[in-house]
Amino acid sequence: MVNPGTGHNSAPMESPEGVTHLTSPRESVLVIDFGSQYSMLIARRVRESHVYCEIVSHGSTWESVAHLNPRGVILSGGPASVYEEGAPLAPQWVYDKGLPVLGICYGMQVMAHQLGGSVKPAAKREYGHAVMHQCSSGNSIFDALPESMQVWMSHGDHITEPPPGFAALAYTDNSPITVMGDDRHRYGLQFHPEVVHTPQGKAIIENFLYKACKCEGLWTTGNFINESITSIQDRVGTGKVICALSGGVDSAVAATLVHRAVGDQLTCIFVNNGLMRRNEPEQVREVFEKHFKANLIYSEATENFLGALQGVVDPETKRKIIGEEFIRVFDEEAAGIGEVDFLAQGTLYPDVIESETSDNTVSAKIKTHHNVGGLPEHMKLKLVEPLRNLFKDEVRNVGLELGLPEEIVHRQPFPGPGLAIRIIGEVTYDKLEILRAADAIVMDEIRSNGLYDETWQSFAVLTDTRSVGVVGDLRTYGHVIAIRAVTSEDAMTADWARIPHDVLARMSSRIANEVPDVNRVVYDITSKPPGTIEWE
Repeated sequence: MVNPGTGHNSAPMESPEGVTHLTSPRESVLVIDFGSQYSMLIARRVRESHVYCEIVSHGSTWESVAHLNPRGVILSGGPASVYEEGAPLAPQWVYDKGLPVLGICYGMQVMAHQLGGSVKPAAKREYGHAVMHQCSSGNSIFDALPESMQVWMSHGDHITEPPPGFAALAYTDNSPITVMGDDRHRYGLQFHPEVVHTPQGKAIIENFLYKACKCEGLWTTGNFINESITSIQDRVGTGKVICALSGGVDSAVAATLVHRAVGDQLTCIFVNNGLMRRNEPEQVREVFEKHFKANLIYSEATENFLGALQGVVDPETKRKIIGEEFIRVFDEEAAGIGEVDFLAQGTLYPDVIESETSDNTVSAKIKTHHNVGGLPEHMKLKLVEPLRNLFKDEVRNVGLELGLPEEIVHRQPFPGPGLAIRIIGEVTYDKLEILRAADAIVMDEIRSNGLYDETWQSFAVLTDTRSVGVVGDLRTYGHVIAIRAVTSEDAMTADWARIPHDVLARMSSRIANEVPDVNRVVYDITSKPPGTIEWE
């Protein structure tokens, strides 16, 4: 997995928001984002190959990325057409610096367009499986790969003439120039190697990383932990840190890293915000008192949060209010501890990307994440976010390496705002109790049927819809519960889980019979995209 800097200590860099980043990796590969839904997936595939990777805007300057010591650049796909006015293009430094370049789909078309080739609309859009054939052997991008292989296409434009110095390296029945390349290790792929539908895609990416970019594979869990500890120590100094401990893997790993770095300078605060699942506050407290050796404060704040959320229905407003209330509670607890300087959070890389609103990006903002955009503008505490550059699977690896118990490391993700964003509309105590009861049934059936580790997330949602029902001989007008279960690798994309029908039937029957005021249960079969995993 990991390495910003191996064999030497890299200095921490403070961003404008006051967040410490690890800097000066020995090597990296950059993904230039053109708005593709797969940009995160590309970055994951690179990191899975033990090369550090960051996603940057197509408007990035060389000065803004030079500290990452890039060995190569990947140009992502995207929804635009390069010949349209205002279409995003790669920054000129991508070509001027002599770096190896891998253009994927739109990224291939951008490279062809900017380097003097020709891109035109295809006679018909090509989407789905195709069989690619190499034009000739000996190309390093196809090293140790078969002459023909299955790939996944998704494009409406195609290359009709490669740029000067480039040659066609592979073709399909519908795309005469499916792959192009030159002698400077610049390649274009019309297909998507990052998706599972291209079986040899990971091998193609690794050929680019190791054959073209000459990467050494320094991104490992142990390196990340060592560098993080050094960076946290440099950042915190002799200051005191408090950590928002939720019981989830993100905050647990963040707290463990910080504790490993500064010891008793860290105090963990577990806030019972009244928005957790049934018996969860008690379970979290028990687990962390048993396994976690840092200072722990239990803060009961249910009435504060429910009072602040009274009458609020907008999900973004909910997130903002919850973020503000968390910080207010932390400030109060910090006053009891003494002088506190830092707040540790378990913010992850997907949180940062999904909340990104830079003018230089073509990716649309989806929602504000509690750890990223839900904080008040004038917070008293500086942030320490040691996991800010990690994907969820990388966080789990770090947690295991740090010795955290499996029950924490492999816990399904739970949103920072808790059940507040699984109740559509206003959050009330009665609605929370209904949702807690329904969610407990869903999780009981998921676990008892061996589906917990097979699903990324599984939970109940209390919708704002009521429906007519019949109980005995009486007409009812009750709540509608939605069951949501998805499979995913990193939550950037997700597919709805194919839960066996008999399991769904038991969930529905139990919820309708055991949860008061609920008379209808539905199952959400929406993937991401177009939907998000959470309903709000």
